[in-house]
Amino acid sequence: MIGEDVFELDMDMNVVKPPVTPNLRLSACTPIWYSVYRFRPRAKCVIHTHSMNAQMATLLDPTERSTCLRMTHLEMLKGVGGHAYDSVLDIPIIDNRPSEDMLVDQVEKALVKYPKCNAILVRRHGVFVWGDSWEQAKTQCESFDYLFETAIKMKSMGIDPAAVPKEGTYRVDDEGGEEKKEDSSRPVKRMRTEKKDSADATDGFNAEADLNNAADLEKDTKSIPLLPRDAKVLLLDIEGCTTAISFVKNVLFPFVLSNIDLYLAKRTSQELGPILKSLQEDIEKLEDGHDAKEESKKVTPVVPDCTPNDDLMRDMIKSFVKAMMKFDVKATGLKSLQGKMWKSGYASGELKGHIYSDFVPMLNWCKSNGVSVNIYSSGSIGAQKLLFKHTTDGDLTSFFNSHFDTTTGSKKEHKSYEKIAEDLGVKPGEIVFASDAEAELVAARKAGIGFPVMSVRPGNAPLTNVGKEFPIIYSLLQLCGSD
Repeated sequence: MIGEDVFELDMDMNVVKPPVTPNLRLSACTPIWYSVYRFRPRAKCVIHTHSMNAQMATLLDPTERSTCLRMTHLEMLKGVGGHAYDSVLDIPIIDNRPSEDMLVDQVEKALVKYPKCNAILVRRHGVFVWGDSWEQAKTQCESFDYLFETAIKMKSMGIDPAAVPKEGTYRVDDEGGEEKKEDSSRPVKRMRTEKKDSADATDGFNAEADLNNAADLEKDTKSIPLLPRDAKVLLLDIEGCTTAISFVKNVLFPFVLSNIDLYLAKRTSQELGPILKSLQEDIEKLEDGHDAKEESKKVTPVVPDCTPNDDLMRDMIKSFVKAMMKFDVKATGLKSLQGKMWKSGYASGELKGHIYSDFVPMLNWCKSNGVSVNIYSSGSIGAQKLLFKHTTDGDLTSFFNSHFDTTTGSKKEHKSYEKIAEDLGVKPGEIVFASDAEAELVAARKAGIGFPVMSVRPGNAPLTNVGKEFPIIYSLLQLCGSD
């Protein structure tokens, strides 16, 4: 890499200066860099490698369930920052995912739980290392790799890299702190006791010592609303709020496009007809000149005067689906078909719904504090329930009071939120609505929704001045507070 290959970005992930070299794109790890910079303000450089030693170090536990790699009494501990020869180094291990941006929630959790470590291992993948300068990051990366190799070789010799040496070497006593001296010329130090870091002692957001976000309670009314103090009804978007946008874009949508031929091949004439009709209605509802409408005209087969046969209906359905998905149209007929296809994928186990790591703790909080949780997404209600029934954390459907989709109305229309409030039996002002979409929050505000909140997650669209008008949260746990 040379200087001409570098992107210059601001802290909102906006490209300030593109590289001189053409045809380059941002690293898929970009959201992870920003997580490190937010949680480690002194960090100036993050390095990611696919080192063989790093990958093998994550497999020292054959069950692959370890959440950290522990090492002690090794000289190169001095090279990783904040540790000495006799320190205990805990390097967090997180599980791999299909794309790097889906690692962010795990990365941020590890950054909070292990504040003294300057690296995170990704199981069967590699390692992220950071430092206060590029020189320090490089040095620490080399030191970590040396330690990984050491741990692998020690394990192969039957030596536990986490165990304090019992005899024959300078060591820290791990049996009650009493001083041991096998050789008066080589004293063994007392075991150091350190005050437990607040990050290790709490489950609160951003390592706040008070789980109830007491600091937020003291803020003015323009700041983040707290449940159940300010409201007992929570309305949530899915994409960019509970679930990574990349999951929909990189997993669910490709699943539809790659499986539509097989899915339609199994449908009868009686099933194909209603599907085609609903998609035609979706296209007709688009305004004239819409890209998807024009695209469908180019690729849709000419329909003869007679009723189309099964093969022709399948071709027409595919052309409508591809045109609308290409231009990200969110329409009822399309969502219904996608939902049916996803249902088969979830049932077979091929699909598992992604959720952020803060979502289940937030749901448990709401359940314990009498807060009603509801979903409003452009995805069909059926698709919503499928995602939450088959998540990586199990079936979560029992946590939700109600589901809403585009059959209620467009998420960009204020009347939709008025209708939702009516259906929930509450006033609009009694609802907290969290979304990553500025237009949706504007519509909700117009409808009188009491607390529209901007959800900022890795991979979400950069905020404009409009988005910055709303309270901003980086975790749903920020909404959890006391009465």
